[in-house]
Amino acid sequence: MTSRRWLWLFLLVLGAAFLWQLGSWGPLESSEARYSEIGREMLAGQDWLHPRLLGIQHFHKPPLTYWLTAAGLGLFGENTFGVRLLPVLAVLLQVVLMYGLGMLLFQQDRARALAASVIYGTLPVVLISALNVTTDAYLATLELAAAYGILRYYHGGGVRWLYLFWLGLGLAFLTKGPVGFVLPLMVVIGFYFKQGQTKRPFTLHHALGFALFVGVGLSWYLYLIAENPAFLRYFLFEHTVERFANAATFNRAKPWWFYLVLAPATSLPWAVALVARAVRTPWNSVPREWRNVLIFWVLVPLLFFSLSKSKLLLYVLPIFPGVVLLTVYYLGRCTEAALHRWYVGIVAFYGFLLGALCLLPILTTVVNLGFEVKPFTAIWPAAGVVVLVLTLTLWNQVRIAPRLLVATTLFTVFLLLSAKPIMQQNELAFNGSRPLAELIRDKKLTNRQVLVYDQLLPSLAFELGQLPVFLNDGNHNLNRETQFEPGTSWHRYLLYLQDPQQEPALGALLLQHPVLLVKGELKPERQWMLRYFTQQEKLGKWTVLW
Repeated sequence: MTSRRWLWLFLLVLGAAFLWQLGSWGPLESSEARYSEIGREMLAGQDWLHPRLLGIQHFHKPPLTYWLTAAGLGLFGENTFGVRLLPVLAVLLQVVLMYGLGMLLFQQDRARALAASVIYGTLPVVLISALNVTTDAYLATLELAAAYGILRYYHGGGVRWLYLFWLGLGLAFLTKGPVGFVLPLMVVIGFYFKQGQTKRPFTLHHALGFALFVGVGLSWYLYLIAENPAFLRYFLFEHTVERFANAATFNRAKPWWFYLVLAPATSLPWAVALVARAVRTPWNSVPREWRNVLIFWVLVPLLFFSLSKSKLLLYVLPIFPGVVLLTVYYLGRCTEAALHRWYVGIVAFYGFLLGALCLLPILTTVVNLGFEVKPFTAIWPAAGVVVLVLTLTLWNQVRIAPRLLVATTLFTVFLLLSAKPIMQQNELAFNGSRPLAELIRDKKLTNRQVLVYDQLLPSLAFELGQLPVFLNDGNHNLNRETQFEPGTSWHRYLLYLQDPQQEPALGALLLQHPVLLVKGELKPERQWMLRYFTQQEKLGKWTVLW
């Protein structure tokens, strides 16, 4: 089989593993639930320019992710499968783009391009991005598309690749703003830095491409600024400068070394191989092209994201294409004997992890891990160990690299099959709301108004298909940006209990025999609310009263 056929086979296997039970657990707080609910409200309200979260306008991110989420819900139903399918397809497209980048950087070496795509598609951080709906999976896809487009153009491709670059940049800007420039810009700099590359002449197509970027990437921003000039400061300062410089703005403060630990941890075992081989390889023996990949594709973006005060794991997803390409390059310099040692170590690591998953049902009964795992869940990792052993002992492939890639694929498939039942069994522990929604349905309470005390819970709104009323009693996570609301109608969805003027609205709600959800306990000064409810049931840390 050719490498392309192996690539399509890998995509088919990985895609099937992703799609199996993809909607078996509900959206999890906070990011996935937020994007899911905004997409649902956008589809229901048919307002594609003013995203709303729980009835209140929400402009924290540009709208492309919301549009795609709404499209998934419209095409595949208002369920979690509809939310998660398009991010999965976006990640599969990233695998294809990695193959294309590998072909360019490895001078049409199809075997190494295939290795890059397989390693990338099986990285833990990439798997997380596919199953946790945020902007990051879409952003990584668009950045990779822009990077591939400009490199293909620089390698003698036609002008259509230049347009792909500008279109990818525009859509990336419409996904997450200026941060979408990071990988494509670094690719351009790395291509020219000290390599003496002949620059392609400036033509009309460059101007038209830039116009395409402006028309696509800035259109939504310009529309809102024309509608309300206050958006200019909001986008430029609060969601660009403040997000980067002030950790308190979005409550995502992390230490400066956060990515230095998490990035290698979420790219195991390949991060170990990359660091070990890079340290042992003399710097002068590495071609300038690959030095630039290390500097501009990995180290400079890692430094940039580390300097930012706002940090989440998936923010650094754009560095991993460079990490993977470098890993393939350095391992490709190994002798077969050295590669065999890496093969033994990596497969042992896979076996250890699957073995640990087999023991997880026992471990959760001995140690309080905060979640439970049923015994039958161990079937999948146990089957993974068996298949891995049988494949590697019975397959008589002489070369090490194919055996390593097959082992990696098998491990990833069984890891995905093992993780999904665990997610389904522990939705409340992992901040999902489906069990709460199922209780409300089972008790035939869906015709009552639902109140949520001092917690932001968009996942419940998504599961019920209706908007609860949220009672803010001092939780800063419930503070919403209402400066762009045209009136006070947003009080229908959010009450500030510490504001005496809103007590009559609360009293009116309680007289309607609502359902009240409380995580933990009501504050002592709110205990009087309990007299309006005659029944209650506990689910995990939640109490449902009606």
